[in-house]
Amino acid sequence: MFSKILIANRGEIAVRVIRALSEMGIKSVAVYSEADEHSLHRYLADESVCIGPGEAGESYLRADRIISAALLTGAKAIHPGYGFLSENEEFATLCEENGIAFIGPSSELMRKLSDKTKMKEIAQDAGLDVIPGTGILESLDEAKVKAKEIGYPVMLKARSGGGGRGIRLIENEEDLERLYPIAKNEAEQSFSDGALYLEKYVMPASHIEVQVLADEFGNAVSFAERDCSMQRNHQKLVEESPSAKVTEKEREILMEKARLAAIRMGYRNAGTLEFLFSTDRKFYFMEMNVRLQVEHPVSEILSSIDIVKWQIRIAAGIPLSFTNKDVRTRGAAIECRINARSTGVIDAIHVPGGPFVRFDTFLERGTLVSPYYDSLVGKLIVYAQTRDEAIRKMRAYLCELQIAGIETNAEEQLRILKYDRFVDGTYDTTSMEDFK
Repeated sequence: MFSKILIANRGEIAVRVIRALSEMGIKSVAVYSEADEHSLHRYLADESVCIGPGEAGESYLRADRIISAALLTGAKAIHPGYGFLSENEEFATLCEENGIAFIGPSSELMRKLSDKTKMKEIAQDAGLDVIPGTGILESLDEAKVKAKEIGYPVMLKARSGGGGRGIRLIENEEDLERLYPIAKNEAEQSFSDGALYLEKYVMPASHIEVQVLADEFGNAVSFAERDCSMQRNHQKLVEESPSAKVTEKEREILMEKARLAAIRMGYRNAGTLEFLFSTDRKFYFMEMNVRLQVEHPVSEILSSIDIVKWQIRIAAGIPLSFTNKDVRTRGAAIECRINARSTGVIDAIHVPGGPFVRFDTFLERGTLVSPYYDSLVGKLIVYAQTRDEAIRKMRAYLCELQIAGIETNAEEQLRILKYDRFVDGTYDTTSMEDFK
């Protein structure tokens, strides 16, 4: 097992990983920007190193500075969290070249799976259904020809990255002419990769994903599906597990297919297979996220399995000690993302507590919520024996949660939990368009 691990991240995920390391008896190293000088993750860690100014491009995205901090402190491994460099194959390569374990898939596997068009070919070989689409487009003219072949509407997507960037819904050829250069430029600016491809627009549909863990010995497990369909502009707001739309039989089949796909891919560590669940009850594979997901606590609280600790164990060469039969799928778990809608200093914070509730955050009195980073400031997660009980529980805890000093979306989240399409479980990825 590693004696010391550096966390190449900030905010709530850095705090989450540091706490896991503390429970495992492993020393932790935090990196922080000047804007995060007084952030909680810096003080929870055993050691901390400043890696630059507030701008992410000069701190948390500087692989060279993070590697230097790891070498300086004697860290044996790096946990990348999510976002920033978590899916950067060059960063994983740098870790390997410097004798530092990267807690995630290898750089070679990351390179193989980062191309979403090639990933679809791999998924098909693994027995998954995929959405009809194209390879990488060479030009707008080629895109026009392919779009006609597939049939409008289509989705124009960036090969690299995620988070809704480089994605556009194309209703007709006029849309394609107008949005193709915009999507390409956005992808180049966000991911340094302007490659685009087309996919058939499958709607209405639900965004369903399956968490997997896989070790180097050919073992893999999958978790009950997460429903991430409540989203705005491709940004997830509420996640739940299991989905109210998926039958127990469908769940068993999907979990097994995801597990076998991870094995066929030769995958290692934590990853997530994402699907569109169509009205004809087919799961169309979209992509695989080769990192820890923001919404991993939903699967943790439902299954009672600590995914972060298993990431670390797998990276240390420890085989999985459980199978799908040991993964709890009964009950209901819900996560609400609490996003800042303003910047400022936290004057006071009250976090609800009770059985089977957790609030993952980096906030405390005096924390500065700066404009430099993602707006996510916390995640409220609950578990209950039934979905109805979990909804009532989440409503109660959203009312109890108090964050003074900044504006958040907590009130909107409460309204979503009362939205009739969420309550009856019929919502899909377009439901937020009708939400008032």
